[in-house]
Amino acid sequence: MKRFLDNYNGESYDVIIIGGGISGASVAYEAASRGLKVALVEKNDFASATSSASSKMIHGGLRYLAQMEFKLVRESLRERRVMMNIAPNFVHPAPFLFSLYNNDKNPPVVYKTGMVLYDLLSFDKNIVWDKNKKMPNHKFISKEEVVKLVPNAKKKGLLGGNLYYDCFSHSPERLTLAFLKSAEHYGANIANYAEMTNFIFEQKPKGKKVMGIEVYDKINDKNIELKSKAVINCAGPWADIVLKKLENKNSHEYSLRRSEGIHFLTKKLIDNYIFAGIDTNKKHFFLIPYRNHTLIGTTDKEFKGNPDNYKVTKESLLELLETVNSSFSDTEKIEYSDILFTYGGLRPLVEEQTEDVYNSSRKYEITDETKIGYYGLFTVEGGKYTTSRSLAEHVIDKVSKKLNLNAKSSISKNIKLVESDIDDIEAFVKEKAEKYNFLSNEQIRYLVYSYGTEIDDLMQLYSENKDLQYLITEDGENLAQVVYAIRNEMAYVLSDILFRRTGIGQLGHPGAEKLNKIANLASKELHWSDQTLNEQIAKAEERFKIPN
Repeated sequence: MKRFLDNYNGESYDVIIIGGGISGASVAYEAASRGLKVALVEKNDFASATSSASSKMIHGGLRYLAQMEFKLVRESLRERRVMMNIAPNFVHPAPFLFSLYNNDKNPPVVYKTGMVLYDLLSFDKNIVWDKNKKMPNHKFISKEEVVKLVPNAKKKGLLGGNLYYDCFSHSPERLTLAFLKSAEHYGANIANYAEMTNFIFEQKPKGKKVMGIEVYDKINDKNIELKSKAVINCAGPWADIVLKKLENKNSHEYSLRRSEGIHFLTKKLIDNYIFAGIDTNKKHFFLIPYRNHTLIGTTDKEFKGNPDNYKVTKESLLELLETVNSSFSDTEKIEYSDILFTYGGLRPLVEEQTEDVYNSSRKYEITDETKIGYYGLFTVEGGKYTTSRSLAEHVIDKVSKKLNLNAKSSISKNIKLVESDIDDIEAFVKEKAEKYNFLSNEQIRYLVYSYGTEIDDLMQLYSENKDLQYLITEDGENLAQVVYAIRNEMAYVLSDILFRRTGIGQLGHPGAEKLNKIANLASKELHWSDQTLNEQIAKAEERFKIPN
């Protein structure tokens, strides 16, 4: 990947995209693969906000059936299958155990009906390119079977459970990166640390025509103008703030509703099965097996204020902790001191009438801003990882039709992403495990899931330099990944490396020795001064802190 602003020559574009989360990345890929000239700018790092704060699932949205969102669920289930096809190293079937208790909001028959409907709406789930991705239908299991699969599940009032399959996303951050790499493969120009500061527009008889944007290049400390026929606002929770720049407003009034979702990581509590429960307030929570630990989430709580100021608070963590402790286990209680790592983010919502954000829809909206007198500007709000490709297809259809851009037909559901050209994931893992037998099979599996077909490039770095063979985590993550991220994946700060290009930091603090090794290697590659090195380490240390 090459950051185009480093050598920008003044070219203009069909489409400029603001925002480098999964929505922006998908739109960039869709537009570029359909023959449009594309630029994407992200004010911080790719997938550094909402897109790195997910539950790591690619799912149909089972709970949306209760809200009669049949169209959204069907679209999600169809796109779940597409994601397995086009991103086979990132998206994998996973077993979910939905527990049933006698104090649940609804009787078991209601959940049974929902499961049957879920299976019906996913009628094509096994029309997959890789036979390893096939998933069985749901089945009811007894309370004895629930306890056998999850021994520390709460037994009081347990009636049984529904065992069903959805998908788990190995690394949402790297999946986003794969969409960006795929966009670049088709000619898109991409840059992180490039903040959109203003719109460029001309007054026309029917209103103002948006002609591009002004960008502040944080890496090179300069302002740049980018011209285009269309601008697509994919800024997620910042979408309304971006629109305020049309009138040069920095108002503290926010029109977009935002929902906070947090997660925390703790010791290993479960094996293999993602445990789905319902708390005393009748809201869902998940315990997710993750790299020999347990990831717990999520919340849906309205956030008011500037999204730039958002942070996970101790109050929110305690609320989630109480939910899990009261609803999951009779004996195994999680202490606040057991929390190893935490993250959170804000979801943009599009449904104004729902008072409780938990019940707000996850559908998306694509708005043509001619309604406020600006032509050539479009805003994307809502959506989720699962439907990001479908969202992008609809966006480019709408923009192309409105502005006569002559985009080609969509191909994104029919071809694999860059680094994901793998026909049989299990055979591919086996092949690479035999080739790189100095690491364990499971370590190679982890690296294959992260890098796909690019694992050979990574392992070439690993093999050529003994200093880069230092293993940082039990998964097999190593110092070669640090160099690879900087040289090939636009990593510019320590946090990019720890939390998004790798999963090194996602298990909590790796320890001072390992953190310093990573930071010193990054410093050497990026030519940091001693002051910058110390600042980068300090920022990473701050990120690892559990709120108190």
